Amino acid sequence: MTNHYPIAIIGAGLGGLTLARVLHVNGIDAAVFETEPSAEARTQGGMLDIHADSGQVALHAANLHADFRGLIHAGGQAMRIVDPQGVTHFSERDDGTGDRPEVDRGQLRDLLLNSLPDTTVHWGRKVTDVRALGNGRHEVTFADGVVITTDLLVGADGAWSRVRPLVSSAVPEYTGISFVETDLLDAAARHPVCADMVGSGSFISLGDNKGLLVHCESDGSLHVYTALKVDESWLDGIDFADAPAAKHVVLEQFEGWHDTLRALIADGDVVPRRIHALPVGHRWDRVPGVTLVGDAAHLMSPFAGEGANLAMLDGAELGLAIVNHLGDTEAALDVYERALFPRSASSAAESAGNLTMMFGDDGLDDLLDQFRHRSLV
Repeated sequence: MTNHYPIAIIGAGLGGLTLARVLHVNGIDAAVFETEPSAEARTQGGMLDIHADSGQVALHAANLHADFRGLIHAGGQAMRIVDPQGVTHFSERDDGTGDRPEVDRGQLRDLLLNSLPDTTVHWGRKVTDVRALGNGRHEVTFADGVVITTDLLVGADGAWSRVRPLVSSAVPEYTGISFVETDLLDAAARHPVCADMVGSGSFISLGDNKGLLVHCESDGSLHVYTALKVDESWLDGIDFADAPAAKHVVLEQFEGWHDTLRALIADGDVVPRRIHALPVGHRWDRVPGVTLVGDAAHLMSPFAGEGANLAMLDGAELGLAIVNHLGDTEAALDVYERALFPRSASSAAESAGNLTMMFGDDGLDDLLDQFRHRSLV
């Protein structure tokens, strides 16, 4: 049996859920289909800085900004930048006046999920096929055999979107940077020297075309992104099932760095992640009945801090466009995409530029210049 949904959103990430929420508060139903079997299937990542001009705009549109304020990690907007010898070159405390408060990604996702009717998200729905039926209608087939049709199909399904090929032949490409992620749990008690060095917010150490990017989490742990400028195949040579051996290989890349910096890699599991991006300025011609939000539309590296914020803003703006053009889906999608393309191109260019800058030969000095200039504005 084939079920029909007027609006079908593929992906229950921040962008898809924000879209569903903005539609819900305006009296419009949407169905969300998510690959994961449940909301608790996996952790949702670390901290996010939610920007006043994007992510917070979306939360206002979703009538959730007041609840969001209750999730803010006090002290999370602090920043420290050090060199490979652990010498601090820039330090900024969180005085509570900044416009990019930090929240836990999982808590933010839960806020959005809990604001929707229980029947909105259909869990365990992995897309295996999507095809156009004509006149803007589409059919989606899932791995469990369920088939649906929809009048408006929204791809909010991330980097490797199954919906994107309906509108674009673009595929993400490796950026030249790979992450190895680790966590120091209960850092103040178990790793006090590291905790004292990192502080209450974000921490960056750059040098030799590599870096350590750290966030102090709301639970007191330190989430560490070890960033390496390596070939795409470099991670394939590491057995990440053997955590001690994997960490040894990573630590070899930081010979000569301060012992406290190296200690950031010395605990917990290790998770590899290649950083991919769509071409800067990715766009597509209007295709009836289908569009994209978030990483499906404009996957970029994390070095501008815009990915989650743009995904939420995309969802909110698409929702409002639908509300403002009821009965005319194509007009709504045209309005949405006309704003989407230049906005995402600007952020993607910033992200790509920051990647090149941070992992260049003068990455530390260039990053310090950027932060010092920002502090003077």
